Amino acid sequence: MSPYVAEFIGTMILILFGTGLMAGLSLNKTYSGGFNWVAVTFGWGFAVMIAVYAAGPFSGAHLNPAITLAFAMEGSFPWVDVFPYIVSQIIGAFVGASIVILYYYTHFKSTPKEINTKGIFSTGPAIRNTPFNLINEVIATFAFVFCLLLIGFNHFTEGLNPLIVGFLITAIGMSFGSTTGYAINPARDFGPRLAYFLLPVPNKSNSDWTYAWVPIIGPILGALLAVGIYNYIS
Repeated sequence: MSPYVAEFIGTMILILFGTGLMAGLSLNKTYSGGFNWVAVTFGWGFAVMIAVYAAGPFSGAHLNPAITLAFAMEGSFPWVDVFPYIVSQIIGAFVGASIVILYYYTHFKSTPKEINTKGIFSTGPAIRNTPFNLINEVIATFAFVFCLLLIGFNHFTEGLNPLIVGFLITAIGMSFGSTTGYAINPARDFGPRLAYFLLPVPNKSNSDWTYAWVPIIGPILGALLAVGIYNYIS
């Protein structure tokens, strides 16, 4: 399989399961309705785990433009592949979110506009303070990427790494996710936000494009910082 196709499929799977979880918890008249942060953090962790298992053998399972850019800056990933990887990730995220919109269409129709269904697909701050929201995303992504790199020093049984990454995502969500929704991945936020904005979602809320740059710039800065410090100490 082409690594670009693998990045597309892996990111699509990530968003398919992640936003599917959020839709089930958030929309009216579902059997799983009722917001639960533990379910959110474990659900996203499992989504990442499954996506890494699917794409890892073919592309390394970046599934995240911040990871791709950081590895390129660090020198372990070729710059010629950066743009195709990022495009594949964003398109995969868009398609995954689109499928979730189709799947839950009747439940969107049953959910009043007053409920912010945008939050199913993209992140937003619990308290809007842009400088601190940006810092939150930088720190959360730094913690994720720095720990991811350090985990690489361990020798796991073959096939166990994606499970460990999934638990890392869960830990990040529990510790650092409750202020901004822990995007830690520009494609995970931008692709679904764009799908929500463009597609005919019933009772659609505001897509909040004024905030959309924060979950793009914050994760990139956090990932670059993590790689820079990792290279300095290793």
